[in-house]
Amino acid sequence: MLWLSLVLFVALAVAVVRGGRLGNLGDIRLRLWLLLPVAFAMQATTALLSDRGWTATLGFWLILISFLFLLVVIVSNKDRKGMWLAGLGVAMNFVVIALNGGMPVLEGAAVVASGFESGLNVIGDMKHVPLDEATRLAFLADVIPLRLAGQGQVLSLGDVFLAVGIGRFLEAELRRPVRWFKPGVKLSGGSATRV
Repeated sequence: MLWLSLVLFVALAVAVVRGGRLGNLGDIRLRLWLLLPVAFAMQATTALLSDRGWTATLGFWLILISFLFLLVVIVSNKDRKGMWLAGLGVAMNFVVIALNGGMPVLEGAAVVASGFESGLNVIGDMKHVPLDEATRLAFLADVIPLRLAGQGQVLSLGDVFLAVGIGRFLEAELRRPVRWFKPGVKLSGGSATRV
């Protein structure tokens, strides 16, 4: 996702300009962080499944469960800056996907995002469905066209909240004071402690 990469770059740049240190990236500790790669792997797996029969149902449930894993990580780290915004974004996307059997995409926004070259193409995509009159909570659907570096994407309001939350989290982490003692490092006393 090019837009998310751009958000991360801007967050890092703002943090550095405001006195943050890139070295703090190595000190970021998230509780239950292993659920993140599992959630992304689950979503990536859906690209390998057919959109017919039981595999379509499996793909839909893999997507929903992956969003639940993301929410668990966010809730377990809710004390960190930006996490409540990121959680709100993930929750918005989860709800609209659950209610509509996939993320509804506005055809006009998809045409604009594609550079007016093609229409909406959600065939074979487990995560997206066309936005129509039957769509529930349409204001949470993918309706914001974005085109960067020749690549188009349609974003939802949840995606915007997620991006702002992640950006705020990264900026806060990079601007933390220097940790002189790393977590988990065992220290021994100096000569004054020896008898």
